[in-house]
Amino acid sequence: MYWYYIIAVIIIGIDQFTKWLVVKNMELYEQITIIDNFFNLTSHRNSGAAWGILEGKMVFFYIITVIVIIGVLYYMHKFAKENKLFAIALSFILGGAIGNFIDRLMHQEVVDFFDFIIFGYDFPIFNIADSSLVVGVGLVIIATILDEKKKGKA
Repeated sequence: MYWYYIIAVIIIGIDQFTKWLVVKNMELYEQITIIDNFFNLTSHRNSGAAWGILEGKMVFFYIITVIVIIGVLYYMHKFAKENKLFAIALSFILGGAIGNFIDRLMHQEVVDFFDFIIFGYDFPIFNIADSSLVVGVGLVIIATILDEKKKGKA
């Protein structure tokens, strides 16, 4: 069984559910303070990528996302059975990519809501899918380093 697809589906479900909650219960740009001067829930929409780069370039995002999904699926089928950490990493990337892709296809923008101020810097607002992508890429790096160390010992 391909258990790593279940992880991706769970991430997509959580991502879409949390975005739905924000859209349903908050006005656009409404902000709820969770931890003063550190963490807010802020209803925000983004038609670009992080920091608003490439705003409105939906066709570009559609193409890139399809390429990423195909690449992730290829690597999952090729390597996931042998390396569980790599499989988990790819599951996070797949879930995050599809989560934001759904928003872009359905609404031509992505719902963001996690709003952190870190050491005075107002970090770009993000969502579960974005977090999943970052964690997935971090895990790919760790899995690759561990695999290279294992090959070096062999």
